Amino acid sequence: MTSIQFSTLRTMDRAVLMTILVAALGYFVDIFDLLLFSIVRVQSLKDLGVAEADLLSTGIRLINTQMAGLLLGGFLWGVLGDRMGRISVLFGSIALYSLANIANGFVTSVDQYALLRFIAGIGLAGELGAGISLASELLPRALRGLGTTFIASIGVLGATFAAAVAELADWRIAYIIGGIMGICLLALRVNARESGMYETLARQEGVSRGNVLLLFTRPALLKKYLAVILVGAPIWGIVGLFITFTPEFAKDFGMSTIPKAGMAVLSCYAGLAIGDLFSGVLSQFLRSRRKAVAVSLGMLVMFIAVYVGFRHDSLLLYYLSCGLLGLGAGYWAMFVQIGAEQFGTNIRATAATTIPNLVRGLTIPMTAGFHALIPQLGVTGSGLAVMAIAITLAFAALLTLKETFETDLDYLEV
Repeated sequence: MTSIQFSTLRTMDRAVLMTILVAALGYFVDIFDLLLFSIVRVQSLKDLGVAEADLLSTGIRLINTQMAGLLLGGFLWGVLGDRMGRISVLFGSIALYSLANIANGFVTSVDQYALLRFIAGIGLAGELGAGISLASELLPRALRGLGTTFIASIGVLGATFAAAVAELADWRIAYIIGGIMGICLLALRVNARESGMYETLARQEGVSRGNVLLLFTRPALLKKYLAVILVGAPIWGIVGLFITFTPEFAKDFGMSTIPKAGMAVLSCYAGLAIGDLFSGVLSQFLRSRRKAVAVSLGMLVMFIAVYVGFRHDSLLLYYLSCGLLGLGAGYWAMFVQIGAEQFGTNIRATAATTIPNLVRGLTIPMTAGFHALIPQLGVTGSGLAVMAIAITLAFAALLTLKETFETDLDYLEV
């Protein structure tokens, strides 16, 4: 950070800094709740009476149900963010997913579990997009990338905390803890500040706000929208396949001791936190979002090769390889930042909220493809095939996007 940037940060409105902190803590709880199912999948499903042979298929069903909620919630909260304000969505989404996760601690059947994961998914869809929209619009141009990096870096640590809680507590208690943390965050609402750009927009008459159709009826906007989604796809592919299905991959690797999914998540997200910091700082140094993401994608290719190439029987080395996967996939902050910066103020929250949730929703076709290819390619080969397609498309999409470092965001899509 330059001396000018440091001076700007030091003199910034305390309400702005508090809003960024609230967004970061909200994302921390968001990731805690979002990844908790991946961590406690086997334990919770066994407790609900699911047979060993059905753990994979039932797990995929519940993950896809949660992701369907994220897809629906992404559009719901995105539109509300442009029509009712970023702050309303930030705290509304936190309230919904917190209550749903407390209820998750009391389920007695797989159907109840699936319904509540769907509702939680709807709630989880709104927090990140609202937080990134606020950071992008409240912070000076030179600092908004660092603000997003801070939010993402603090947020992904929620997964490591979830893994730690799941190790120490029953899965039901872990869900309740996540919900209570979210409820506690609501008390900070009074210290948060709405975006000045949004407040100016809200006072204008005749401006279409949160019009989803703009993204699908304007070819130029649709092209950017789809390109940003494809750029982020490999990140969730890593989490949704290699990390979530750690027991299945470990068995395919021939490991005699099966790693715990919770420790795999902890290792991966520790790497993601470091990767987000690295890509954020690299973006500032290169003065380019696109170049920073390209470097991360290149690292990801290399670390996937490490993950599948070392057929070892060491838990330590396995968890280390999961951390490296996270490091390579640690460009989530830059990806979400790119999504927010590509669109005007009147549809920015809609884009910034739906894009990461559509990426998360890509878990549905990714896991479906993964499951369908296992009979032909095996677990490892199937995972590699899906990720090869995702990374190739991400590189191609990145080339089509404009550079947005320090771009003026105070404009409308009309």
